[in-house]
Amino acid sequence: MTNRPRRTASRPRRAAPPAPAPAAIDSIPIAGGKKGHPALGLGLWGLGRWGPEDEARTKATIARAWERGVRWYDTAEVYGAGRSERVLGEVLRRSAGGGPDAFVVSKVSWEHLRAEQVRASLINSLERLARPSVDLYLVHAPDPHVPLKETMPALEALWKDGRVGAVGVSNFSVEELEAAAAALSEARIAVNQVEYNLFYREEGDGVREYCRDHGILVEAYTPLARGLLHGRYLDGKRVPAEVRRFAHRLFEPDQLPEILRRTRRLEALADAERVPLASIALHWLRGRGAAPVVGMSRPEQVDANLLAWSTRPSDRVLAEADAIARGERA
Repeated sequence: MTNRPRRTASRPRRAAPPAPAPAAIDSIPIAGGKKGHPALGLGLWGLGRWGPEDEARTKATIARAWERGVRWYDTAEVYGAGRSERVLGEVLRRSAGGGPDAFVVSKVSWEHLRAEQVRASLINSLERLARPSVDLYLVHAPDPHVPLKETMPALEALWKDGRVGAVGVSNFSVEELEAAAAALSEARIAVNQVEYNLFYREEGDGVREYCRDHGILVEAYTPLARGLLHGRYLDGKRVPAEVRRFAHRLFEPDQLPEILRRTRRLEALADAERVPLASIALHWLRGRGAAPVVGMSRPEQVDANLLAWSTRPSDRVLAEADAIARGERA
């Protein structure tokens, strides 16, 4: 008698969990722009700085951001010597059908601010991005050796040609903003992108009132203080040398213990209110009229930051957080 194999009932396949719904991210009108400027964006400074083994993960991060409704992507020609722009362009082509609704921002390097260099830099950026234009083009930082009266008309010419949706600057003081505006004839400065967060306010507070009075949007980079305002490093984890290098003095030995103490107070405040710590950081900026651009390197970070964005703390909590960050509460 032949033993026949026993038939077992096949197990039903478990359905994959549905993808989270796209986040609600409103838009802000900007001077001279043809599109509204999204109020929250993905910063690609880190993209292009990693080895080849990280590229798949960073591409997945951009694709996840697009899937979740993020449309503002901030890059620059110096990020990874152009690699950031190239990878962004590739992902938008593959995952978003070219990303026609994307709001793409790039920057001309402080080393390329002569008139002929500005145009060449943009053409090279557009080639890497595989786009006919960018929605916003920024001077990455001023160069004291190149007058703004040479640089800004070159940006304005690109704006008139339709290669640039709007023109802006980054890391500019009030005096530099005034000089840049004076060098334009028809275009207006739409944006000043500066480092700005609960712990580092020098640049943001220094230009905020001027920008508000002149219709210039403040874009805030490092809004989460290199991860501190996500709760990173509160467990004693070592701060990488590169983070210390680009975080001014927040992570220096004479500053870090006090900064960590304040961060723990902020975390306790967030826990008491049942909101993510990043919600306080992002909505504190939003309340000051700034649009945060957040560095994200993993798909799960996209979801965490969008959850934080969708959860708005009360005005009382934001005011208390402001006081804690300034060291005014024990």
